Amino acid sequence: MRELDETAAGGPIGVRLAAWRLRRGLTLEDLASGTGLSLDYVAALETGREWVDRRGRLAALAAALRLDVADLTGQPYPPRGEEHAAVRAVAFHLRRRVARPRPDSVGGVPLEELAEQTRAAAQADVVGDEHALALALPELIEATDHAVVTAPALGRAEAVRLRVQVHVLGAGLLRRLGYKDLAWMLLHRARPGTRERLPVLLEEVRLLIDLGLPEYALARAERAEDAGSGWELSALAAVAQAMAGRRQHAEQLLAKAAGRATDARELAMVVAARAAVAAEHGDAEEAAVHARAAELTALEGAQRSRLLTVAAAAEARQDRADQAAARLVEADTAAPLRLRLDPFARELVAALDARTTNTVQVAAVRNLAERAGLR
Repeated sequence: MRELDETAAGGPIGVRLAAWRLRRGLTLEDLASGTGLSLDYVAALETGREWVDRRGRLAALAAALRLDVADLTGQPYPPRGEEHAAVRAVAFHLRRRVARPRPDSVGGVPLEELAEQTRAAAQADVVGDEHALALALPELIEATDHAVVTAPALGRAEAVRLRVQVHVLGAGLLRRLGYKDLAWMLLHRARPGTRERLPVLLEEVRLLIDLGLPEYALARAERAEDAGSGWELSALAAVAQAMAGRRQHAEQLLAKAAGRATDARELAMVVAARAAVAAEHGDAEEAAVHARAAELTALEGAQRSRLLTVAAAAEARQDRADQAAARLVEADTAAPLRLRLDPFARELVAALDARTTNTVQVAAVRNLAERAGLR
């Protein structure tokens, strides 16, 4: 079923939804009743007149059809272009790496050099350079595994810290690609010997949110609170509460996140989280207000791209397709491959393909659609 044609009527999620509904022997009324969504919305989604831009709705649709959310989004996506193909190839390499219980017998890398390579990989993650991150990860995972085994007593704590950071970076990449089972395995391998539980727990929360399991994400977030946490945990928990339909709880967590923010970047990320929570509740106008209020210059490429995608969705929901298209183009400029791997961004590209009217924006959206494999 994952090989369904994404260019068919209904878009990336709608076409799969229709096929799976028929396969399960359900009527539109059955699916609407099972999800709590309106019949008109479900019907419009299947025919391409609507799109999915809320995690809670995607999770409800998947649960009603007894599916993983990836069965509706189509992840992992077929490679488009050399960089995407290289990133996919690294995912297969990591699958083999996870299956090996011990590091290979390779020469050790000095901890100072390993720390510098890890910083470079972390920066690639922050700016949304999936290609550079993917190319660095196999060697880094091998090297940090080796360092933990061979490091002298005085350097072992640093080796473990680097190993955790690299495995979390790898899990994040695999999660975004759609290999969520492999992401779990990498996170499991990151745990032994570490006293720094927070990075692993934070990535687990992100993974559970992407899996459409907000209650499990919140349970993990409670564990992370015990490990000590900053603004990010509260912001993630706010998104999970929004997915579960608890707006008041989400707002309380956003207030806590704002209180924990320590610099301009963190404050901008909290504002971006406010936009995401408003969008999850279906308040497009408020989401657009928060998106405009966020300080874009304080955000790195991946963060800026995600916020601009939320802003684009908010504009589209207010029937401003040309403005939405312009925001998506900005998001693509900030982090191209990160955008094209985002299922909600892909939904929006497909939706805007038939809705933009400005000649420049029409061409830009079609270009995005072609590079994402949606045309």
